[in-house]
Amino acid sequence: MKKEYDFSKAEKGKFYIEDAEMYFPVYLDPDINKYLNDLASKKKMDLSVIVNEILKNNIRMSQNLNL
Repeated sequence: MKKEYDFSKAEKGKFYIEDAEMYFPVYLDPDINKYLNDLASKKKMDLSVIVNEILKNNIRMSQNLNL
């Protein structure tokens, strides 16, 4: 790494995208990943739909339990 960098020709905000959404990777245990992939394949659904539905159901259950 250099001690100094020349930013004299840089453009401020060149890569800025207003209202950009960030998605963070989620790493599942291998057995969970296999189960969910198999389930998504069996139901002919996208894996992200399956995972989101499971998480939404879990959130609803925990709210009902006042956790």
